Amino acid sequence: MTEKSCTLLVHFDKGTPALANEIKEALEGNDVEAKIEALKQAIMLLLNGDTIPQLFIIIIRYVLPSEDHTVQKLLLLYLEIIDKKDSRGKVLPEMILICQNLRNNLQSPNEYIRGVTLRFLCRLNESEIIEPLIPSILANLEHRHPFVRRNAVSAVMSVYRLPHGEQMLVDAPEIIDRFLASEHDPSSKRNAFLMLFNCAQDRAVSYLFSHIDRIADWGEQLQMVVLELIRKVCRVNKGEKGKYIKVIISLLNAQSSAVVYECANTLVSLSSAPTAIRAAANTYCQLLLSQSDNNVKLIVLDRINELKSSHREILVELVMDVLRVLSSPNLDIRRKTLDIVLELITPRNIDEVVMMLKKEVVKTQSGELEKNGEYRQMLVQAIYSCAVKFPEVASTVVHPLMDFLGDTNVASALDVAIFVREIIETNPKLRVSIIMRLLDTFYQIRTSRVCTYALWIIGEYCLSLSEVESGIETIKQCLGELPFYTASEESEAQDVSKNSQVVSSSTVSSRRPVVLADGTYATQSAALETAVSAPLLVQGSLVASVGNLRSLILSGDFFLESVVACTLTKLVLRLEEVQPSKVEVNKATTQALLIMVSMLQLGQSSALPHPIDNDSHDRIVLCIRLLCNKGEEVKRIWLKSCRESFVKMLEDKKHREAEETRAMAQISNAQPDDLIDFYHLKSKKGMSQLELEDEVQDDLKRATGEFLKDGDDTNKLNRILQLTGFSDPVYAEAYVTVNHYDIVLDVTVINRTKETLQNLCLELATMGDLKLVERPQNYTLAPLSSKQIKSNIKVSSTETGVIFGNIVYETSSNVLERNVIVLNDIHIDIMDYISPASCADILFRTMWAEFEWENKVAVSTVIEDEKDFLNHIVKATNMKCLTPPSALEGECGVLAANLYAKSVFGEDALVNVSVEKQADGKLSGYIRIRSKTQGIALSLGDKITLKQKGSP
Repeated sequence: MTEKSCTLLVHFDKGTPALANEIKEALEGNDVEAKIEALKQAIMLLLNGDTIPQLFIIIIRYVLPSEDHTVQKLLLLYLEIIDKKDSRGKVLPEMILICQNLRNNLQSPNEYIRGVTLRFLCRLNESEIIEPLIPSILANLEHRHPFVRRNAVSAVMSVYRLPHGEQMLVDAPEIIDRFLASEHDPSSKRNAFLMLFNCAQDRAVSYLFSHIDRIADWGEQLQMVVLELIRKVCRVNKGEKGKYIKVIISLLNAQSSAVVYECANTLVSLSSAPTAIRAAANTYCQLLLSQSDNNVKLIVLDRINELKSSHREILVELVMDVLRVLSSPNLDIRRKTLDIVLELITPRNIDEVVMMLKKEVVKTQSGELEKNGEYRQMLVQAIYSCAVKFPEVASTVVHPLMDFLGDTNVASALDVAIFVREIIETNPKLRVSIIMRLLDTFYQIRTSRVCTYALWIIGEYCLSLSEVESGIETIKQCLGELPFYTASEESEAQDVSKNSQVVSSSTVSSRRPVVLADGTYATQSAALETAVSAPLLVQGSLVASVGNLRSLILSGDFFLESVVACTLTKLVLRLEEVQPSKVEVNKATTQALLIMVSMLQLGQSSALPHPIDNDSHDRIVLCIRLLCNKGEEVKRIWLKSCRESFVKMLEDKKHREAEETRAMAQISNAQPDDLIDFYHLKSKKGMSQLELEDEVQDDLKRATGEFLKDGDDTNKLNRILQLTGFSDPVYAEAYVTVNHYDIVLDVTVINRTKETLQNLCLELATMGDLKLVERPQNYTLAPLSSKQIKSNIKVSSTETGVIFGNIVYETSSNVLERNVIVLNDIHIDIMDYISPASCADILFRTMWAEFEWENKVAVSTVIEDEKDFLNHIVKATNMKCLTPPSALEGECGVLAANLYAKSVFGEDALVNVSVEKQADGKLSGYIRIRSKTQGIALSLGDKITLKQKGSP
């Protein structure tokens, strides 16, 4: 059954169908409440396709004469949905009875009846019914009540816009123009101006400029229509932009926030003049501070972000105003604000920005809000970015941030450690002060991973004699007295472990597979990074006041043991270079060896939850051997090669960032035959400064090619999908446009027969998280003619959806027979919704461990080179390779890389590619996809399976 266009939607519970006899009896009775319920049931049945014979006559006889307002309102709804024409397209003769009733309603002494009847007429398309009512409609323009006048204007507009409406109401624009001049009700004035805007644009413009002095006093609704008019006029006639921009700027002081926001949007869309853009940017900043709704703030921040890409130099002036939005407690708003501000920092404003960020960091220590730790992490990352771009500010931020190395928020403390590690290398002047501050605060660090970073910094950058000795002494103090266990304590610990199976979260090791920095899998035996407390296995005097390193090592963190051993090895090797006394060097070497042996002894103790892993054991043993057999080659590797690798990593990172910045900075070029106007040769008489600036900017845009279309017309041809065959009576093809949350199908339907096709309908259905927005309409298609049909579809998640359907039509020779043509399916590609993105290695691993949906795809390809295969996968999936190119260098026959992308819905897509070249030259391995939702993992897996077999 073909659905028809409808202006009324009502929820219908199909579980309780109404009987036709009950509806008829209720309508014929005198009980008003029963009539109301019966009318409601009749309307719902009609809307769902269940017609009731003879119902129309019963309603004419028993419902039409009723004077109850609710009954009359429901009667109009009923009349709105019934078929008013026969199969030949002519109005039914029964409608004459309706015309008389509508005329009586339009002359009713009750203004409510008049108003709802006029509103009903706005939804009628039958000229035969409306034409006798035109005198009554016009008479209501002079009614005393604004509710009636407002709806009368709407009725005049809808009548005038009918196919033959200009003939029925020839002087409608003139009548409304006179009405507008004498009207005082804001809603009525808005409707009247809207009518002139749609039907007589010249009159609307004339009225606007004749009352331009009073535009600030107009109501919000009318001001919004004025802005819509300005946008429409300026698109057609760009030469008159100047005088309209003056109107927009005058409306920037309006009381309504909605009007002010629309003014700013209109300014940005119409003009590139610095004065106009500056006014719009100031408006956005004021809205950010004045509005309390978080959604409004996010929308305004999006507008500022769009403005930043084309007018960065203007927004740089307002960066401190944008930063004030950090006062909002919402994390999404804060994150978006920081992202915008970090792209607006310059040498002039960097000091102010960093000072503001430092104040915000201090505020997070109050502990009033739940997500202070997460917000602090965002601020640390922002300060880190500022210090990398402008190294001169590093000295002002690095010391205050080092206080957060002992933060309970692991992610925040880790970011500070990474920040300090990079700053100490890129700023040689700060090395001594950073090392001294780190040694003073090292005992506060309570997290294993932060300790490893801090130990690496101590081992690499303690260069002078005093620094090396302080480093060794600090580590010794944090480890405490040796040995870690005595024999008696170990036996007591064994008894305790037998009696109690409860182990704190800090002592539980993680044996689940984790992805390493190079993308490979490994089994992690390090302790989980939770809040550190004294281990339950520690007895006696060790419970109180244990050092942070001792506490972590006693909890079973053997990886930290190996890091301590390596750091001590580096410090002893460097001490040998800077300490002239061999006695002191031997003493330090002996102490380091004693610590390492004690750690090995601890790892083999049965008192701990698990024994030491082989990697950590071998690493500590290696350190012991090196200290016992020191050589020049060993010193060079341990004291220089590590630093050189780190410096190379930083240089590679800067190079990649520079390449990305260079790629984003590409500017479109103008065509060689484009026309350029020289504004210096133009007459400046009567032009304001704003109009002159606008002319200049337009000329510059034309010269630099910014007026060119963004999309390439040749690429559009690739998005046309054939829906029917060439031999079908009706040929159809669709152009699919994907715009974030919307899919627009622009379907071209061609009648290839020599018959007129009646009631042609494009019926579509969807599968997946797709939803049709509009109901299909019926069309009549002349022989060999074509029709453009648009259909909107909403998308709610990143899944590969399918759109399918058919075309149904009747021929003029046989109206009773319905012909159906099945359409080809339209597959919505997941690639339209994901885009390449970046994230830190630590965040990638965290998400990889948290996400529960994994799709494992076996490698099956004709490509024989592992790097070519990786590039092919990156191109096919529209993802970004997080693994740096330097890590993929060399020919070893094995490749592991991490890919990352983000969808328009904010979903994360993680991919790990692990391939190995076999003896026969073919590639084998797996591609693992992980995501938070099942849809993106499955859809991306299907895409990779489909694409990986092709050659690059």
